[in-house]
Order: sequence, then structure tokens, then C-alpha cells
Amino acid sequence: QVQLVESGGGLVQAGGSLRLSCAASGIIFSANTMAWYRQPPGKQRELVADITSGGSTNYVDSVKGRFTISRDNAKNTVYLQMNSLKPEDTAVYYCYAQHRILQRYNYWGQGTQVTVSS
Repeated sequence: QVQLVESGGGLVQAGGSLRLSCAASGIIFSANTMAWYRQPPGKQRELVADITSGGSTNYVDSVKGRFTISRDNAKNTVYLQMNSLKPEDTAVYYCYAQHRILQRYNYWGQGTQVTVSS
């Protein structure tokens, strides 16, 4: 049974920081590309950042220089460090895993709410 469990969301003032964590189980973590998506209220879900099994990273332009994605394969955990938060970062943040070769094997977490007040 695959589980992706997010934590670390909450309410923060603009300019503040949060660190999201996603603990994975039931998958070969090191063989998966891991990603964070977000869905703002009334909008579509969008990719925020991803990190390959080899450690290469990719970010949406709106978070470059503010957010950092990282992974700890020993702990089966992926992180999203979010600094200089803005009200427009308010969203439900979802963890996503996709096998780097067998891409039909992909999974979502339940999401964690991030609210940035102005």
C-alpha cells in the first residue's frame, strides 16, 4: 500500500517561511521522481517543483529563488523549503511520486494547506 503523507503546512505571514515534508512508504523511493504541486482556491493544480532520483531539480518561475526542493532517500522523504512567502502562494500543496521508468506508477498525497496572510 502506497502512502504519501504531507506535513508542515499552516498559516504564516507574508515574508515568512515554512518547510513541507512528505514521507513516502510502499514505493522504492530512490527510483521515483518526487514533486510538489499546489492548487490555489478556484484554480487548477500546478507543478511547483520536482526532483529526480539523481537529484536534478526544476521549479516553476514564480517560486525560483524562494523555494527549495530536496530529498533524503535514507528517510524516504522529500521536502519543500518555502521562504519569502507571498499571499499568492496560498494553496493546498500536494506531494507526488512517479517511478522514473515505469511512469504509469504515480501517486498523490492528500495535501496540506498553506495560507499566507498579507
